[in-house]
Amino acid sequence: MLNLNKMNSLFFFDSSNNKKYFWQELIDQIHDSKEFNPFCKSDDYFEVFKQIVISILLEEKITLLDSDFSHEEIFKLTGLEDYKSLQKGIDKTKLKHISTKSDLIRELKNCSDQWEITLYTSGTTGLPKSVTHKFQSFTRYVKISESNSNNVWGFAYNPTHMAGLQVFFQALMNGNSIIRLFELPNDIILSNIQEFNITHISATPTFYRLLDLKTKTFPSVLRIISGGEKIDLNKIRELNKAFINAEIRNVYASTEAGTLFASQGDQFSIRNELKNFVKLVENELHIHKSLLGQSGFLSDEWYASGDLVEIINQDPLVFKFLSRKNEMINVAGYKVNPNEVEEVIREINGVNEVSVFAKKNSVIGNIICCEIVKGSEELTEADIRKYLQSKLQEFKLPRIIKFVSQIKTTRTGKLKRK
Repeated sequence: MLNLNKMNSLFFFDSSNNKKYFWQELIDQIHDSKEFNPFCKSDDYFEVFKQIVISILLEEKITLLDSDFSHEEIFKLTGLEDYKSLQKGIDKTKLKHISTKSDLIRELKNCSDQWEITLYTSGTTGLPKSVTHKFQSFTRYVKISESNSNNVWGFAYNPTHMAGLQVFFQALMNGNSIIRLFELPNDIILSNIQEFNITHISATPTFYRLLDLKTKTFPSVLRIISGGEKIDLNKIRELNKAFINAEIRNVYASTEAGTLFASQGDQFSIRNELKNFVKLVENELHIHKSLLGQSGFLSDEWYASGDLVEIINQDPLVFKFLSRKNEMINVAGYKVNPNEVEEVIREINGVNEVSVFAKKNSVIGNIICCEIVKGSEELTEADIRKYLQSKLQEFKLPRIIKFVSQIKTTRTGKLKRK
């Protein structure tokens, strides 16, 4: 376990390659860089972070490409046959004032209004779309203070997507340490939380559901943030037991808007300063374009988020999220919310994780299917069906139940529905 002085000098640790990078090493590598490419594609998290920092210091625009984008995908997204040929020399005079961690953070705070970062939506509804943000929109909710200077962030997102970048900037601007947790084995994640005394974790509900938290407690963690998907109250209670000193926050964010709302349960209320920039149309959340980044697919004044909500109170507006609009399954004319079915299945002892999805059917349009990761070999399909029949209407019952060793997730760490 690193002592406090060592932690203050640690910038990033990646247990996938067992590499530690200290803040001074980040600064040295920035000075040693000879070329800059406005397109960044790398499966090395440190390299992505470094290129973002360099782009800010050079006042150069940068576009982040997912590390698993194929050549064909990149061409469709950018129109470029060879983005690597765009390398250009670095103006070293823009880096000469940086020799310490404090120097670097000072220069980052003075980021040019011209700097832009472009990233791509997760592509769950087709080809990913580009969204461009200014430094100000990315750091809108970054809290910089002395009280945050010793935070240690567990990094549980893809570094090229909005949620991961928001965690990165919160840690970067406070001079914090970042510990990779994303796409690592369960035992490594839990070991990292303990070894590095992680204080803050931001992740999807799927990430938290896949953690084996039984009989374990993590007193160093002071804040748990969940976002990107609907989280159920049972999981919040489980997180409270494991992270005994943590405040648990549920946030709503998107690639287009960043973080907009936060709550301590599953109900969100609209802050006064945002109430004129959010509206509901047929229970779908719409966000005013002034809160969004720049994107070619935003042609209207209001952006339809695709998120369906249940209204709890009209004035002030309080609501909770139900599902993505495109996730609703049509079964013989009935609309089925897969999140609702998943929540009921998770109540069953011996279920570790579940994914509910649709399969086309020529008679009724779709049938409900589910894949389940078992935590107990004693659990049977008959047990599951018996429980569900007492809890769900007939049209919501899965017709196909399959036991699997793991549930697939998207590039952003959310449940991947087939």
